[in-house]
This record gives sequence, structure tokens and C-alpha cells, in this order.
Amino acid sequence: MNIAYLDHAASSWPKPPEVLQAMQENLLLNGSNPGRGSHQMAVQASRVLFETRKSLAKLFKVKNPNDISFALNTTMALNQAIFGFVKEGDHVVCTAVEHNSVRRPLELLKRTKGVAVTYVKTNAKGELTVNDVRDALTEKTSLVVCSHGSNMLGSILPVEQLGELCKSNGVKLLVDAAQTAGTLELDVARMGIDMLAFPGHKSLLGPQGTGGLYIAPELDLVPLLHGGTGSQSEAIEQPAVRPDRYESGTQNTVGIAGLNEGVKFVLKETVERIHAKEWKQTQTLIEALMGIQGISVLGPDLGQNRTGIVSFTMNQTDSSEISFILDQSFQIAVRAGYHCSPLAHESAGTLEKGAVRASVGYFTTDEEIERLISAVKEIAQYMK
Repeated sequence: MNIAYLDHAASSWPKPPEVLQAMQENLLLNGSNPGRGSHQMAVQASRVLFETRKSLAKLFKVKNPNDISFALNTTMALNQAIFGFVKEGDHVVCTAVEHNSVRRPLELLKRTKGVAVTYVKTNAKGELTVNDVRDALTEKTSLVVCSHGSNMLGSILPVEQLGELCKSNGVKLLVDAAQTAGTLELDVARMGIDMLAFPGHKSLLGPQGTGGLYIAPELDLVPLLHGGTGSQSEAIEQPAVRPDRYESGTQNTVGIAGLNEGVKFVLKETVERIHAKEWKQTQTLIEALMGIQGISVLGPDLGQNRTGIVSFTMNQTDSSEISFILDQSFQIAVRAGYHCSPLAHESAGTLEKGAVRASVGYFTTDEEIERLISAVKEIAQYMK
């Protein structure tokens, strides 16, 4: 039996054939460094990066593609945004469903730079009230950080309303789009997003080791990395020009070539159709799980909007045990535990045993959903 892969919130799989083809062609035909020479292979490598920036700019409604800098993943992008923007003595507001990629940098700044951090609580379903964020703002607040979608609960947070709030209060907004880039509309100007961190390997359907950060043109961050950029090599300071300022070292040209094809695939299919397909499958799964004795489904209620994530618990059974059984006995891949988001588990009341997270993607089939439902029924009956 083939494995039913339901862990797309970690990494999407399989990838479109175009992604694999672009990566293979890049390795076979051009192994040169982008921006490190004027010969035709180096120029072509640079073109790969720029074409991908253009595709991403089209998807996120970014006017200047050079305002997008590449990173290895969302974590690196978030670190660049947080450490590059937040100053000693600042106050930062974020939500209680943030990933450790936000929480840990902020906690480090609390210890080392005297930065104050306020975690605004959500309800148990991961839903955020904008007024609670408004109440948390102070005169020293410089930044609000918000996940567009909770990586554990599947809830979608009100980014556009937060953008309006931040703009009216002179505060910048950093959005973690790890679970929504490629499945929900993102318009940085209309939504008031000053910085947008995104992965390439999830719903953008690219390979691991890719991602990036959009930085509004009026912002100047302290670069996370300093070093060779292929430009202004005679200067002792990091270049001011974008995207070079934030892209020291040789870029992952092979991976970025694949990412470009993944983004073009998303643009062709449209995020609206992709989200509609995933939402339908989550509703089928939620409705079935709700009918199984001992199962508690987390996140927004049936019929409410959410990402392609459905997390659940089973009586007092440890989530890791359920995941192990699904893998070993049923050939179903899900994730269990705390999903690098302990604050979300505090909100949901699942900090002691964690949760099983099933997540769908563009290539998830209805048959895979039915396999999971059948397997959970069997396990629940056995665990009575």
C-alpha cells in the first residue's frame, strides 16, 4: 500500500513535475553562481533568481520584485525581520499561536536587549480579536507579529484588520505566512503588511531550502548576514542596494529554479481554487472525526474558514502513539506533538499530550482522507 501523505503543513509532497524538471535542468546545464561574474552562465543564473522574484511579486502583489529577498526557510526570514528591525527598549506585540521561530527570537531579545513582549491570547480555537491587540499597544510598540494561519489549529487570523490597526498607530506589521502562502490571497499593500516571511517548500510547492522575506521599500533592516554579495566588492560595508543587502553568500539557485515553477503552478491554478479544494477536504475530515467517540477536533468549527490543517486528540492517548500507529499499521503520515507552537497548545488546552495534525495539500486525494478516517475509527475502537 502506498503511503498516504497528510503532512503538507510541514512540507508539500509530491511536487509538480515542472519543479523537478527545472531543478534537474539547472544542475545539468548551469552550475554557475548568480551575480558572481559577467559570463553568460553567471548571467543566466542571476536571471533564474530574478524571474522567481517576479513570480513571487505577482503572487503577493509586490510592486518591486527586488523588495523580496531569498532565505533558506521561513525561520531564517523571520529572524532577519525580527533581529533586523527590533531595537533595544522596543515593545513587540504578537499572538499566542506563534511558532517558535517568532517566540524564541523575541525571548532572546527580552533577555539581551530589554525588549518588552506581549503575547495576545486567542480563544481555544485559535481565533484572535483585533481589539485585544489594540489594547496591548503602547507608546513603545514598534512591531506586531502575526501568523496568517496557525500551524496547529488551522485558524486564519485577521491580518488585514491588523494592518489597518498598525498603520493608524505608526506600528509595523510582520506576517508569518508559513501556512498560507500559496493557499490564501496575500496582497501586501492592501493588507498593510510591512514584512512578509514565507516558505518555498510548503504550499508554494518548491523544494526545501527555499523561502524569503518581503520588506517594504521604506524599511531598512540590519542584515542578518554580512559578506559577499557579488556587488560593490570594494566596499567594507554591506551594500545598501536590494536585494543584495539581505542576500550574502551564494544563493540556492537550483532550489530557487524549482520554486519558480512551483509559484507559477500556483498562479496558474489560483489560490482561490487551491484553497477551495483543501477546505472541502478538511470539512469532510472534520465531520467524520466528530462522529468518532473519544475524538476531539481542534480549531475553527465545522463550516468555518480554515487552512488545510485538522488537528485532533483521542481521549487521554498520547498523540505520538496515535501517529506511530497510523504510520506503522496504516501507512499514513501525519505529525504529532507540539508542532513548535507550545503557546497554541496552551490556548487549546492540549499542552500535556499534544495533538495529532493531519494537513492536506494540492495533491491530496479524497481516497487518502477516507483512509485516515477509517484508520482513526479503528484505533479509537481499540483504545476504548
